[in-house]
Amino acid sequence: MKRRTTLGLMAGVLATPALAACGDGKTGEGDGGAPQALTVGMPNGPLTNNSNPFTPTSSANSLGYRWLVYEPLAQVNQIAPEQPPTPWLATAWEWAADFKSVKLTIRDGVKFSDGKPLTAEDVGFTFNMIKANDAFNGSAIPFDTITVTGNIVDLTFKSSQFVNQGRVLESMVVPKHIWEPIADPTTDTNQNPIGTGPYTLKSWTAQVVTMVPRTDYWGGTPKVPEIRYTSYNDNNAQTTALASGACQWSYVFMPNYQDVFVAKDKDHHKLWFPSGLGIHALFLNIEKGAFKHTALRQAINLVIDRQAIHVQGHASLYPLVDSPTGIPRPAGDAFISDKYKGQSQAVDVEKAKTVLAEGGFTLDGETLKDPDGNPVTFKLVDPAGWSDYLADLQIIADSVKQLGIEATVETMTVDAWTDALAVGDFDASLHWTNTGNTPYDIYDCIMNGAHLEPLGKNASWNFGRYRNEDATKALNDYANAADDATRKAAMDLLQDLMVEQVPAIPLVAGPIGAEYSTKYWEGWPTAEDPYAMPQPTQASASMIVMKLTPAS
Repeated sequence: MKRRTTLGLMAGVLATPALAACGDGKTGEGDGGAPQALTVGMPNGPLTNNSNPFTPTSSANSLGYRWLVYEPLAQVNQIAPEQPPTPWLATAWEWAADFKSVKLTIRDGVKFSDGKPLTAEDVGFTFNMIKANDAFNGSAIPFDTITVTGNIVDLTFKSSQFVNQGRVLESMVVPKHIWEPIADPTTDTNQNPIGTGPYTLKSWTAQVVTMVPRTDYWGGTPKVPEIRYTSYNDNNAQTTALASGACQWSYVFMPNYQDVFVAKDKDHHKLWFPSGLGIHALFLNIEKGAFKHTALRQAINLVIDRQAIHVQGHASLYPLVDSPTGIPRPAGDAFISDKYKGQSQAVDVEKAKTVLAEGGFTLDGETLKDPDGNPVTFKLVDPAGWSDYLADLQIIADSVKQLGIEATVETMTVDAWTDALAVGDFDASLHWTNTGNTPYDIYDCIMNGAHLEPLGKNASWNFGRYRNEDATKALNDYANAADDATRKAAMDLLQDLMVEQVPAIPLVAGPIGAEYSTKYWEGWPTAEDPYAMPQPTQASASMIVMKLTPAS
């Protein structure tokens, strides 16, 4: 659930004084303006001194500097799932045919920042620690055995990990000699982080965390001489810092980014918001009201103006999802079945009316009535302050008026909304899905019966309570298939169910994007060179900073 960990913070405005600008990317006077520091910003407000890389709320996690200290076994590029992972702390890996085991070869010649060598023992220890602490195992990887032999780490799992390959390889590694003595690693604040990454912690304050490069880093000496992770108080403060050049790298939602950011320095202010294989969808509560009728879900899907949601709701920053399968393009092009290749979802009010009539719905004056004669009304809910989602909901409410449906937009607190979705106490709500290296995560979050709970009991996903044994079987078949043909057949079936049954309504893709400046540093990932996810809080941060060079 990483999406709102970030965007929720961006949507809220904290009632604290704005932070002062923290650096302008230049050196002191008299040195010709050579670059000195790179400022990375996030609109997270005051921080707590916690650099535990496994804790979701730690400053190391929320700002992203954990990835400059701790590194993954491989760099996984979620915006280009067809690309093989880039070897990092592991130089090679070999999955078993059934994906129930993997053999990892650990890189030689790597040292932690305290000078001690990285060994396979550190990798094995890290996986054992993750296995022993559910709080560290956010993807619920079902580890079985963890064996270390020389520079090889063998992992076995209780089930196929085909859909979790990237998550296993993206696991970070911590030093055994530092973490083994810790009584409870889940509560330790790790204020002197030691890792294999290219930077170390120089200083920490509630507003600015300063990182400096290692000269003995296994990948060479970084060219950026200092990186200042700055926590701005809110969305507006972060945007102002980017516009002025005080901050040069961030991920923040800007409804009017052309005017407030790009236009301030057209030559250097850039932004790129590519999508991975995760989406934002309208979850419909199938166990409440008329949403139990497939015809109603199909009709609503046909009248929603996705282009307006893409442009007005998300300022064109969240990529439009117009494939009827719900799979984002181009990231998911390779997965879209032949039946749906080249097709785009378009508004078709007349077809929607026909679908409703064939489904037993009638129009009484200007009011749509379900097959039982009840007026069709529903509430669209999301948290107050999430302006992008609320704008989307209003567009949806306006769209369904064309069918004689009265929909109202209502808000609640984040906690109340989270609880309401979990227990099924809602009509319709916009929510995100997980992101993975295949579309499996999208369909798993929306239609897997393994997540199904009765109304009143907490569900982790499948908030709409969609019941379909074929969908659950297809998801299980895809995750555990022994061959590509079986996997393709399962994915094709899942797409058919999404199109024909509409268990939820896909709207936009989840971007893994960033704003950045090329004034002082060049080498950023771009649409033309998508070598990494550009968002500064992703594991690819170490790869990006190692590619940055002073602007010519």
